[in-house]
Formats: sequence, structure tokens, C-alpha cells
Amino acid sequence: MSKVSSIVDQYGQPMVKSPPNKPMALNGGWGRVPYDAADNTGAHTGNWFPYLTSPDVELNPWRDLIVSRVRDLVRNDGWAAGIITRILDNAIGSVFRPLTKPDYRTLAVKTGFAFDAQWASEWSSIVDSHWRSWANDDGRYCDTGRRLTFTQMMYAGMCHSLIDGDAIAMVNYIPERLNQQALYATSVQLIDPDRLSNPNQGIDEMYCRGGVKIDRYGAPVGYYFREAHISDYFALGKTAQWEYVDKETEWGRPNIVHYFESDRASEHRGGAGILTPIVQRLKMITKYDQTELDAAIMSSIFGLSLESPHDHAAAVDAMDDMEVNKELMAYQTNRSEYHRGKNLSIGNVRISTFYPGEELKTIASPHPHNQYAPFLGAALRHIAAGTGVTAQQVSNDWSDVNYSSARAAALEGWKTLTRRRDSFARGFASPVRSAWLEECCMVNDLPWPKGVNDEWLMNNIAVLKTPISNCQWLGPGRGWIDPVAEKQGSVLGMEAGLSTLQSETAENAGGDWEEMLDQRAIEIKRCKELGIPLPAWTGPQQDGQTTSAAQPPQKPTP
Repeated sequence: MSKVSSIVDQYGQPMVKSPPNKPMALNGGWGRVPYDAADNTGAHTGNWFPYLTSPDVELNPWRDLIVSRVRDLVRNDGWAAGIITRILDNAIGSVFRPLTKPDYRTLAVKTGFAFDAQWASEWSSIVDSHWRSWANDDGRYCDTGRRLTFTQMMYAGMCHSLIDGDAIAMVNYIPERLNQQALYATSVQLIDPDRLSNPNQGIDEMYCRGGVKIDRYGAPVGYYFREAHISDYFALGKTAQWEYVDKETEWGRPNIVHYFESDRASEHRGGAGILTPIVQRLKMITKYDQTELDAAIMSSIFGLSLESPHDHAAAVDAMDDMEVNKELMAYQTNRSEYHRGKNLSIGNVRISTFYPGEELKTIASPHPHNQYAPFLGAALRHIAAGTGVTAQQVSNDWSDVNYSSARAAALEGWKTLTRRRDSFARGFASPVRSAWLEECCMVNDLPWPKGVNDEWLMNNIAVLKTPISNCQWLGPGRGWIDPVAEKQGSVLGMEAGLSTLQSETAENAGGDWEEMLDQRAIEIKRCKELGIPLPAWTGPQQDGQTTSAAQPPQKPTP
């Protein structure tokens, strides 16, 4: 066996030389590195030396350029705009609301008062009613600018998160509005992430990263906001001024809510939305699509040509010969006179006639249009994979899928969608609701257990904040591809104890199961009042009234 000698590399780690008289192979055998990914001499990776940096250094200097390019795509490219719209419509939709679910067990243990399930149910119903009054107020007092409802603000906030990487809101307290028509002094002001930056546009420092002031543990303690967007020509003075805002009050009420999806430790800004990894691909597809459209237009415009017997080059040379020129001009004049008024037709079909020597030819386009659809399909699948949505959602084309493949794609897309919605709700919507709930508890007469009063609440707000603010956020339901089969599956799951009415109602219909039961009770009562036979889903009745003979719906035969 050949002798192997050891050396030490620049990091002090042992390296192994290849045996004498044996070549060093790049792949297999005696390779220079144990991993192909570490090879720095091969044809595929020899010139590949990406940066190895911290997340703030990696992103913050390039944030403005990345975001401006992504926004340009969303403004002007249908695929990019469609991706953002699909996610927002499925995650936020037209109604985005919380279901109050206080952790009564934790409250009972920490306080010693009678916080139980019965109290939680009654308290939650009343709090949710107050929430609707604030979030859907016709006066839009939940919005500091009085333009949007709460759902609309969350829609815009998540849009910022998807495109810009950051969603930022300032929670204000404006007591003077109580003298108007506002029910609460709490309001929310969305802030453009572009305004969050280091004072005087300075570079990042140890305790200030991308406009976020942090402590020695890396936790954000405050934010620097440019008083006007850098492009606001009508507020030039404020574009060079910064305002500092503490993250929260002394007792923990949020002043600034800053949300972004974090995929590395020690990140302090988002700055890179979901389209960032596919910016170049989207731009290439846009150019390719425009090129194909231009080529198709040119082909449709120049479909036919009428040629004379005179060669173009010879006709140009003949211009110097007066005799030939006279003959050429006479020929062209005779052609014009011949075609003037020639509109022969049989019925509505025109008959073409040609002057002697003329010839009609078609113009064939050598452009390979037949490759457009396959290329576009592959590119859209790449985009779908990079953004976490299905290819059918990107293209809005469901013609090439069957039920099984559509169902499988929808389930995979739903996992990513629910994760995004839940993360956004917990990171952005819940802190806003927590600030509102603090005021709600102070100004409304809520059903607290015996012994709980305003003074006790003020002194124990820190203990109550997390367990009492717990909630479940509801957005649009997933819906059904095959309503009959999937609803039957839901019933079987509940009957087998594998699912609940709460989960089925929330996931598939985006509703509240208690509200659904309340509505069903109203409908049953009304049927009885009108003497209408009760439907089969009401079950056997105890008052002598019979149910209708309606059978469960059967899956239609294709």
C-alpha cells in the first residue's frame, strides 16, 4: 500500500496528499475535497464563490434595489400580480377576523379566580361583538387615516409583507376622537416600509440595523422612520428628517408592530418578498411573452405580398437611364390605373385580378411559435414552486388537471397558505388586537369572575395580557373541488372522531361553528313556526314533528 503523508491546511486542519505517482481526481477516487459542493477547480463550480455574510449585511444594502424591482414586476406583469392577488384572496379575503379563545385554565391557575369554560364562552361572545363594532365601523375609526376597515388594513399589510418583505403599523391612541363618533381611542396606522431606515441614511451599526434599534441581545427596542417617503417632492423638508418611536410602552402596549418572515437567525428586516428568488425568471418570461406577441402581430400584418416583375436592385440602377426610367414609370402608372376601381365580387366574396406580370405570394414566419406553450408551462411551474402556490393558481388554467391532481396540488398549496396566514396573524394582527383589547377591557362592562374589578385589572395587566388575548384568526375557507365527496368525507371524519365541527367549519368554510349552530337553531325554530317539515339533518324530533324524507345527496354520475 502506498504511503500517505499528512499536512495541515490554512485553518490548522489535517489534509491528505494523494499517493505518489497517482493523479488527483476531481470526482471519485482520491478527490481534492470530500464534497462536490466544495470543489473550487471544476468546470461547474470553479468560478462560483458566493458571499458568506450575516443576514443584515446580506440584505440591507441591497434592499431598496430588490424591492423596487419586485414592485415594478407586480405593477406591470400579470403573472406577478396574479400570484400576490391569489395569496391575499385566500389568506385574508373579504373578512379576516378573530375568534376569542382565552386560556381560562392559565388564568385560573395564575389568579385564583373562577375562570372556567362557561366564563370563557360568555366573555368571548361579548368581546367578539365589541371587536366587530371597532373593526367594521362605518366611520373607519380603527384606521388612523379613516380610510380602511380592519380587514382592508390587514390585506394591505400582508401585501407589503409579500412584496416588500416587511409589514409595519403604528398603534395610536387618539382620545379626542371619542368626542366625535369613535367608540375607542385606539387606531392603527400602516407605515410604508421604505420609511424605516437608519438616520441620515447611514450604514448599519452595532445597535442600529436597517432603521431598527436593538439592544445587546439583538431584541428591537425602537424604530427610526423617515418623516416622509424619500420620493415625496411635496414634502422635501421631511424627507431628510427622522422620527424615533419606542417599540412599546412601559407596560407593554405595542407602539410599533413590525412583521416579516424570518428564515435566518439574527434578522432585523424583511426586505425580500416572496418574488425575490424569481425576479430574473419573471423578467425573462415577460420579455419572451412580449417578443412572441410582437412576432404574432407582425405575422398577421404581413401575410401576403404583391410582387411586380421588376427586380428591386435593377429598378434602382435603372433610375439613371432616362429611357428605362420612363418605361418603368409608365408601367407603374398603368398598374395603378388598372387596379383603380377593380372591386369584382360574387355575392360578398371579392375576386382578385392582377395586372400582367404581378404575382401574389405569402409570407411565412420562421418564428418557432410551437415552443411557446411548453416553455411558458415549465416557467410557470418554476415560479409556482418558488412562491409556494400551485401552477394552476399562477396561470388560472385548470384544463390539464383531473380531480386527483387538482386536489393534491390544492392540499400542498393550502399548507403553505395556512402557514403564511397564521404567521402573519400571530405576528401582525394579534399585537394590534392586543392593544385594542386592553382598551376594551377598561371601557366596557365585561363579565369578569367575582372579585375582578378595574383596579385589579390595572394592577395585573401583565399577568392577563397573553392568556386573555389568545384567539384564532379566520380567513376564507379552503372550499371544495368535489363538494359532495369532500363533504361526505368531512362527515365521516367527525363521526369517527378524527375531526370536529369547529375544524371543518373553519378550514373548509372559513366560518365559526358556534355561529353556524346558532343559525341552524334559528332555522329549525322558524320551520316549526311555519309548519314546514324539518330537513333530515335536524335528526329525530321529540315533539311529534316528522322530518322530511330527503336523502343525503348522492355523487352525480359523470
